[in-house]
Amino acid sequence: MKELVEQIARSLVDHPEQVTVHAVEGEQVTVLELRVAPSDLGKVIGKQGRTARSIRTILGAAGMKMRKRFTLEILE
Repeated sequence: MKELVEQIARSLVDHPEQVTVHAVEGEQVTVLELRVAPSDLGKVIGKQGRTARSIRTILGAAGMKMRKRFTLEILE
């Protein structure tokens, strides 16, 4: 899942080398923390959060198949 989010984010931003994803494992939920360059933050979030919501939807669908829950946090 970490690689999936990383690949999606790298395709959206201008500075793909600065994209990092850190997975924090919990008992029931795995939190994926996404960091991008400050200038690329708007591209990952999108207008009114649509891009971020789409990435979260993909995570939810893929998580259902793996029988795990994932959440995405976009960090500054």
